[in-house]
Amino acid sequence: MAARSLVVPSSENETPMPDPKPLKTLRTRRKKAKEVIAELRAEFPNTECSLIHENAWQLLVATILSAQCTDARVNKVTPGLFAQFPTLEDFAEAPIIEIEEAIHSTGFYRNKSKSLQGAARTLLEKHDGEVPNDMKALVKVPGAGRKTANVVLGEIYNNPDGVVVDTHVSRISLKLGFSDTVNPVKAERQLNEVIPREDWADYGHLIIDHGRKTCTARGPKCDDCRLYRWCVVRA
Repeated sequence: MAARSLVVPSSENETPMPDPKPLKTLRTRRKKAKEVIAELRAEFPNTECSLIHENAWQLLVATILSAQCTDARVNKVTPGLFAQFPTLEDFAEAPIIEIEEAIHSTGFYRNKSKSLQGAARTLLEKHDGEVPNDMKALVKVPGAGRKTANVVLGEIYNNPDGVVVDTHVSRISLKLGFSDTVNPVKAERQLNEVIPREDWADYGHLIIDHGRKTCTARGPKCDDCRLYRWCVVRA
């Protein structure tokens, strides 16, 4: 019988990957995760969030805009966006078409503009203009799913509720054998068991750095990969 293939849904049009080998024991995966994180920290000692922001609201906006869009593009859009709409009240009261025009180049601008305005109004009406610092409240803010919430909770409050699972993290964690699914919710649960809690925020940054530099979706540079010896699904 032919082997099944797993496809990580993303805008990167990446090719299907074969099923990973069965996951080893949790103890083995945790030990391997610590080794992988140490190796990545040696390669990327200054890893950090690539979305430029000055506060929780700006990071929330930037993360919402980053859906199906590169961080580089978002970073080009947000300075002008925050200059045009400097406060939550400006976002909440602006004609929606003005927000759409300001974020047009990030894609899916109509849905994103509704999320941004809805988020601003929700924060003003229910949270005194502050971005909540807990997952339960934050995921009720328009545009803030678990991934977005974990970005904000980890970066701003140093209190993530779990690992941030984007396309890089989903794809590479599967290749390393830390997860066996491309479903982001299930993958997060598995990663939360494997990755030390104190590394939840940095793990996402490190894997994203690695995915951009070496383990790219379309052409992974396996010969140059510092994680190759731990990889269970090789190109």
